[in-house]
Amino acid sequence: MQEQLATLQQELATSPAPATTFSDLSQEQKREVFFGLPDAVRERVVTDMDRDQLREFVDELDPDEATDVLGYARESTRESVLSKLASDRREKLSFLLSFDPESAAGIMDIDYVTVGAQRGFQAVAERVSRFEERTGRIPTILVTENGTLLGELPGATLSIADRESDRIADYVQEIPHVRYDREDSEVLEVLRTNRERTVAVLDETDDILGVIHADDLLTLVEETAGETLYEFTGVAEEESVLDGPAAKIRSRYKWLIINLGTAFLAAAVVGLFETTIAAIAVLAAYMPVVAGMGGNAGTQAMAVTVRGISLGQVSLATGKRVVINEAIAGGINGIITGALVAVIAIAFSLAEYGVLLGAVIGVSMVANLVIAGFFGAIIPLVLDKLGQDPATSATIFITTATDVLGFFVFLGLAQFVLL
Repeated sequence: MQEQLATLQQELATSPAPATTFSDLSQEQKREVFFGLPDAVRERVVTDMDRDQLREFVDELDPDEATDVLGYARESTRESVLSKLASDRREKLSFLLSFDPESAAGIMDIDYVTVGAQRGFQAVAERVSRFEERTGRIPTILVTENGTLLGELPGATLSIADRESDRIADYVQEIPHVRYDREDSEVLEVLRTNRERTVAVLDETDDILGVIHADDLLTLVEETAGETLYEFTGVAEEESVLDGPAAKIRSRYKWLIINLGTAFLAAAVVGLFETTIAAIAVLAAYMPVVAGMGGNAGTQAMAVTVRGISLGQVSLATGKRVVINEAIAGGINGIITGALVAVIAIAFSLAEYGVLLGAVIGVSMVANLVIAGFFGAIIPLVLDKLGQDPATSATIFITTATDVLGFFVFLGLAQFVLL
């Protein structure tokens, strides 16, 4: 099944008329295939559909899914499709489309019913039954008292509670809530600190607008993780594995040019020690080791710092301890890895250089990992202070610092000690 879906997605991504390919699928296949596509391909599919085809597709989707699909359509197309839907469905979709898709309201659904805490279980069961008959979906049951949200009534209680004597209030479970205009990152933070399966979305007056379920948030976590990975590697978020060569070139060449410039800077430093390398050719074999270890250590420090920034745990004003801790950790890791490399260097070059070559490499490794820890922490903090996204640009500066300073320390120390 997964192999078949992957094949269909590749066909859509490369088809000059994706709507034609899409129209041949069953409704269930359409749903599975469409929501597995990257944003750029989804938009191509939707804009290639005619209005009747788009209406037929969204009319069979859940309201939150239909809202996502219509979000890719042109405004005139969206209005035309909405006008052809049943009135109750049109009202739901228009309501959901009115919100920012990257806010709490943008990821909520409206499959819920509200009941007063004083209502009996029989009345609640009837209310839920009417909702299911009307929509074909099981609603979340939210309990209120005098207009204030008390929590959620688990659906299972309708089958286990004594409908004659039990009180609803005895079964209510508290659930977290967020304002409708909160960014999706704040909703994720609510998920991290509250393990409940449902989050209520409220308006300015604390009236209920909708609910967000755990599976919606898990999808958001996966998307956020993917965005973070793209940012760390300098790949545009909209780039997909299904894109052709031209799209991949357009999204990457600027980053590669910037990296090329920093590589020439590192090469210039190496050029300062050309005579040293010519006299001690074995140094060239260890240069990638020093540079690679520094780059990896810097990326580790950056990842931890960027995560702290995103969670509001650290800023440039409060980051002194973070920078110091990363530098110390880098130094200790440098001692461990430097000692290993030094032993290897001594074993291979003992006859010619004694222990000096191993000492040079070991000390250089310690110095470069301290540099990596320091810049891996300080650069994201500075970029964040300047209003720049540290995840998208810090890697280049950190790699430049570890390469340039690492080579300078290593080759400079070798020139001083070995020549």
